[in-house]
Amino acid sequence: MLIIILILAVALTSFSCRSETGNYNNIQVPGKKELADMNRYLIQKDRERIENYIERRGLPMKESPSGLWYYIENEGYGTLLADNDRVLMEYNCFLIDGTRCYSSQELGPKELIIGRSETQPGLNQALRMLKPGGEGIFIMPPFLGFGLKGDGNRIPSRATIVYEIKIPAEK
Repeated sequence: MLIIILILAVALTSFSCRSETGNYNNIQVPGKKELADMNRYLIQKDRERIENYIERRGLPMKESPSGLWYYIENEGYGTLLADNDRVLMEYNCFLIDGTRCYSSQELGPKELIIGRSETQPGLNQALRMLKPGGEGIFIMPPFLGFGLKGDGNRIPSRATIVYEIKIPAEK
């Protein structure tokens, strides 16, 4: 009996210590061209999803040169918001599939300084399109939102984000 246990112990030890030897020299790392092609492909797929969303909802949206989609529902009054303006915004933030991520009803209005607060580039661009009292709908592809990482909470990797934003009357 002791011999059987000894043989099993030696066999298990030898199998557990065995490492798989693979030929890792044949792994192909994509070059700049392949990465650029993949990036173009992903941007095109994001664009198709956004256009389908807009069409399904019948929204009269426009696209900015940066790729931010927008529809200004109410222009508001006065001058457009600009860098260094302190803004209090009411908002709903959704994924493009309709999943609500954040809202001012849940978390309270969001206060930030345009161009200086650590926020998504698309949100800064969206706020610069509004005036006090203004409202708009904005769709941010991943490269203008939270990018590859998401926000580590409710917004996943490479998510397209829809913001409904309202700026109260006072700046």
